[in-house]
Amino acid sequence: MPADLPPPPPPEPHRSGAEAAAGTRPADDDVKSAVVDCALYDAGERQGGRVDLETAMARAAACRDGFVWIGLHDPVAGVIEAIGRHFDLHPLAVEDAVHAHQRAKIDVYGDTLLLVLKTARYVDSEELVRIGEINVFVGPRFVVTVRHGQPSPLHDVRLQLEQRPELLGIGPSAVLYAVADRVVDDYAVVIEGLAEDVDQVEEDVFAEDGRNPAERIYRLKREIVQFRRAVAPLAMPMERLAARQTGLPVDPRTGDYFRDVHDHLVRDVDRIAAFDELLSGALQANLAELQMRDNADIRRISAWVAILAVPTMVFGLYGMNFEHMPELTWSFGYPAVIAFTFLVCLGLYFRLRRSGWL
Repeated sequence: MPADLPPPPPPEPHRSGAEAAAGTRPADDDVKSAVVDCALYDAGERQGGRVDLETAMARAAACRDGFVWIGLHDPVAGVIEAIGRHFDLHPLAVEDAVHAHQRAKIDVYGDTLLLVLKTARYVDSEELVRIGEINVFVGPRFVVTVRHGQPSPLHDVRLQLEQRPELLGIGPSAVLYAVADRVVDDYAVVIEGLAEDVDQVEEDVFAEDGRNPAERIYRLKREIVQFRRAVAPLAMPMERLAARQTGLPVDPRTGDYFRDVHDHLVRDVDRIAAFDELLSGALQANLAELQMRDNADIRRISAWVAILAVPTMVFGLYGMNFEHMPELTWSFGYPAVIAFTFLVCLGLYFRLRRSGWL
């Protein structure tokens, strides 16, 4: 070998196929902060309490009859990508879960299903609807729930489902139903909060204290439009799940459960649409009320101008320096003119008040 050539690079360490496919392992702190709960379920019963993420994924691969449910909250991209590689999730589905901000939808990739749900929570003090997102991956032996945002926590869903072994024994499809049912139930809570504020707005529009609720109407209408965009697209996925259509890797025994969720969702969508129409009507009524108030103010001002025009005209005439004027030399001329002017103004006042101008 010539002396001027650099030495060859050292050989790379041997990596098995599984290690090569595993990619970069996420940091332990990222995993701990993202994983809410991991558990193995078999025959409707939780097996061995909570397990760590690696153990859960390993048990899912070796599981025959049960399944593993992995719950994540606001995970970093590395955690979702690692789980996606382990369960062979489609890269597009993993990308949706990483970036979030998707419309409610259902996608099928082979024997894996992805359901995207938009969660909602109403902050009454601010009159704001907080929108979040849950991505549910359902496979033959696993469920992965990826939650973004604060609305619709799933810890209670897991506990309630564990109290129903006959439903949990159906498998991952039961978890899919339970998550969708909780999200739709939370919609009803938001709707009740909005209903109270819409009723208050209607009262404000016709209040006699002169308030103008136009800004509040616009703000509520904007939140309702945002809420409607989150809720309405979910109707189609729920209808597909309720209809037990072929091509969906979902247990047909959950069809009746999804039908119940779909019925509640349709009712919620109708109520949200009704709120939008009510606010549009309230806005039109408020504008009409403001116009009536403006017209009333204009009439009131015009009435006072007409009353004040009388003394202005009379006093203006007697302010001119002419030698020959009516009653100019009469000793009672001044009080007579004042009395006449007062009586004319008083008559105009009562006449305009009777006609509603004052």
